[in-house]
Amino acid sequence: MTAGANSVSVAMVGSGGAGVLTTGEMLLEAACAAGWNGLLTRSVGPQIRGGEAASLLRLARSPVECMADQFDLLVGIDWVNAGRFGDEIPLGESSVLVCDPAAGAPPPMAANAKRVIELPIAEITKAHPAWRANMLALGAAGHLLGLDESALHGVIAKRFAAKGSEVVAANVAAAAAGARAVDTERGRVALAPVAQAAAKRWLITGNEAVALGALLGGVRFAAAYPITPASDILEWLAPNLTKVGGTLVQAEDELASVNMIIGASYGGVPSLTATSGPGLSLMIESLGLATAAEVPIVIVDVMRGGPSTGIPTKSEQSDLNIAIYGMHGDAPHLVIAPQSVGDCWLSAQWATGLAEALQAPAIVLSDQFLGQAQTAITRPVERPPTGKRRVADGANLPYARYAAGGDGVSPMAIPGTARCAYTADGLTHTERGTPTSGAHDHVAQLDKRRDKLDGHEYGPLWATIEGDSETAVLAWGSLTGVVREGIAQARADGVSAKLIAPRLLLPTRPAEMSAALAGVKRVLVVEQTHGMQFLKYLRAHYDLPAEVSVLHRPGPLPIRPHEVRQRLIEGGSR
Repeated sequence: MTAGANSVSVAMVGSGGAGVLTTGEMLLEAACAAGWNGLLTRSVGPQIRGGEAASLLRLARSPVECMADQFDLLVGIDWVNAGRFGDEIPLGESSVLVCDPAAGAPPPMAANAKRVIELPIAEITKAHPAWRANMLALGAAGHLLGLDESALHGVIAKRFAAKGSEVVAANVAAAAAGARAVDTERGRVALAPVAQAAAKRWLITGNEAVALGALLGGVRFAAAYPITPASDILEWLAPNLTKVGGTLVQAEDELASVNMIIGASYGGVPSLTATSGPGLSLMIESLGLATAAEVPIVIVDVMRGGPSTGIPTKSEQSDLNIAIYGMHGDAPHLVIAPQSVGDCWLSAQWATGLAEALQAPAIVLSDQFLGQAQTAITRPVERPPTGKRRVADGANLPYARYAAGGDGVSPMAIPGTARCAYTADGLTHTERGTPTSGAHDHVAQLDKRRDKLDGHEYGPLWATIEGDSETAVLAWGSLTGVVREGIAQARADGVSAKLIAPRLLLPTRPAEMSAALAGVKRVLVVEQTHGMQFLKYLRAHYDLPAEVSVLHRPGPLPIRPHEVRQRLIEGGSR
């Protein structure tokens, strides 16, 4: 990597508790304050305490939505269990390795780096007990990246202000010492200069963006049981819901949490829960209840490696099948997948509005990468509410809660509304809500619930569609940014491709997809699953061209842009 690059990727590794994650956050904040763009994600072991940890950071002159093909700078605070990251941190011959010679031999993944800079962390911290190893690493990384020292020291002062001036001074001194220790042009990996950002930006994670989007969409009650990697949503909502008159309850388990939000929504309050794959499995029966009783709820599933406990701290897209097909019976519902950290806001707000307007459960299908990645975004333009619940007022009597006809959305009475009492349960019912086993009523209600979702006009938000080519790449969720960058790389080689990334996964949009695929002769499907779930979903619901290939891999090893580029080049310039 030469000085003045448009994009630089940094990995910082160390044992759990060494402050690696904090260091990555502070480096991102300082870089973004200086006007650069950045994306930070984490990779940690499954241990509750200890184990290995890595901050994976990409800084660039323009916004980025995925990690690059390799890392330009690897800073090792220590090497405890660092070898477990393996292929997650690819290095090249131009990569720079910064490490303490007293820490022992670097892990095998560092072998490709030909430039090594010694940072005597143990020696320096022994001489200065108040200095912390991660602050030495922070100063070293900031210097090699060309970060203004005052910006870095300002972030340190802000982060540790509550601990007093002595702690701030010690950490600033440690960072300055780290910079001096690596003061060499041989290892510089600096970004090209960038003008100071004119508008103030937000540093936000996908989980925080989901929570904010849901709040702006009208959610005022949340109930959930903590689970990695979704717990950040609850931690953000707990103090912020109260600011708008809402409430969060930590339930005793996932079954209780989903039933709590069904009850709250039945009472007229837009409600949400957040979980991951194992929790979603426990909620399935109650999702069927919400579907049958037409009670709007939002469930955020931040996917992780599975099955069972799997890899709780790593990303995967393998909850697609359960989100689409998991419920028993014919149970139409909404599944919406955000495509970037910023898009988490839009998708959660949209999902909340759709759930309320269509009186149906909505699953927001995020993943660990999106949920725990942090980036700087320009504050999105606040969208007006996308949907409002149709409420009965007692004017039309006798009240038929589940009356068919029209757009299929029948007014929902809030408990206590005069002359609008009805039974809401999971039994097949008549239009008045009376339980029945009659075939006519059963089919009529099945048709009603299906038609109100299929017939709704979702507009252009249903998918991201970019470019025009006889070759299309279909992806979804967090892989949208990877594919977008891979297509851009292929374009530089004279190969064109069209991006089609559905945001609305259910209900499916056959007419819209057919229009998006018009003129397309070849399709490459890209997904992060072992069993090609997305490809099978596409084949089940859409008419694809005859020539279809797939690039797929389960977590935790991410798919990188150059892999998409290579597959497109192998397909030829068309």
